[in-house]
Amino acid sequence: MFKISRRHDALAAFPANQPDMGQSLSNFFISEAWSSDLSSGVIMLGEHACFMHGLPHGECGLLTLIRCYDRSHHAKVLELFEQASTAPSRFCFSTNLLTPAAAQQPVICMGESSGFDEGRHGQISGFFLFPRFENMRFAA
Repeated sequence: MFKISRRHDALAAFPANQPDMGQSLSNFFISEAWSSDLSSGVIMLGEHACFMHGLPHGECGLLTLIRCYDRSHHAKVLELFEQASTAPSRFCFSTNLLTPAAAQQPVICMGESSGFDEGRHGQISGFFLFPRFENMRFAA
């Protein structure tokens, strides 16, 4: 799944009387926020996202991040980030992180770009969802 939208009213707000789903979802996903300053191109990752991506510290460039994903998805993920860096947008994608243990860890990424007014370069913020399982790769 690779989607981008320029609409900011895509979903209605959650009713206030809904139960907190955070605890239930944490049984299935680990989530972590990330952000990027488009003037520098630096993406800031949290500790868990760094670990899951196999990156040594909390800052990286877009190409470094994309190289962690399934090769067949590189162009689509790059295209989403390029589109989001030109105008306010919301986007999401799902792919697999390639791990050294011959496994594929699913990852879902959602983000929103903003801050393009008054000559600013903008920023992107979002979060990763890491399902609590791995897909094993099998040799063909």
